[in-house]
Amino acid sequence: MNALAERHAGFEALHASGCFIIPNPWDVGSARLMAACGARALATTSAGHAFTLGKPDGGRVTRDEALAHAQDLIAATPLPVSGDFENGFADDPDGVAETVRLAGEAGLSGCSIEDTQMVGGNPPYPFDLAVERVRAASAAARALGRPFVFCARADGIMNGHYDTEEAIRRLRAFEGAGADLLYAPLPPDMAALRRIVASVTKPFNALAAGSFTSVSLQQFAEAGVRRVSIGSAMARATHKVMIDATRAMLDHGDFTPLSNGVSGSVVDDLLMHGADRTP
Repeated sequence: MNALAERHAGFEALHASGCFIIPNPWDVGSARLMAACGARALATTSAGHAFTLGKPDGGRVTRDEALAHAQDLIAATPLPVSGDFENGFADDPDGVAETVRLAGEAGLSGCSIEDTQMVGGNPPYPFDLAVERVRAASAAARALGRPFVFCARADGIMNGHYDTEEAIRRLRAFEGAGADLLYAPLPPDMAALRRIVASVTKPFNALAAGSFTSVSLQQFAEAGVRRVSIGSAMARATHKVMIDATRAMLDHGDFTPLSNGVSGSVVDDLLMHGADRTP
């Protein structure tokens, strides 16, 4: 079994039981640091990647850019990597299936596709089209002939376009269409999250962002969640530090925010020897 095949098999196994965290790096350096700190798998973040290109999130990054970025992260560590591919860079099912095929060719161990249109307001795709997109993506994932965890996302609940009941209706249909993993980011509260998780039988991904940053891994596990991602939360936290420190310097001549940084020797050690610590 070659190195990539081992990653793919290991990634599939992570989704078989328990509850694990999959951090979302946005460049090679953050990927290596997260791996060195003990991550078992990584996932790209569309927003975090877009920020590195000087672009806002939401349909501004091309499929080619996203795939090239994913390949950089795959090469950066020995960990399996999943791709955050927004709406699959296509509206039609065939286009989404092509994205999954290319994700497999790039060496990714999985990817996620949203039911969100990349237009103003980010409305969800109509129900039937959303299901057909998942069906085509799932078929493309199976056609790869090796483990590939395809995650179908119901993002309308986060974007305010539909409620918990509609999220459940969509996720059940996505499960029936062949998705391996299901995801409805940021439901109203933990009670809603528990209802959603209990409504499906496939593994479920939860997002630790917003109010859910106060939820522990144990609490997610007790709710039946299999995987916890952080999306762009870490990238946004990093950008907040940068914005606050830069404004303090430029507006007030205040350099004190820079005093809270990590030692360069700590970062150097993690970057130089982190790969030896990864599973």
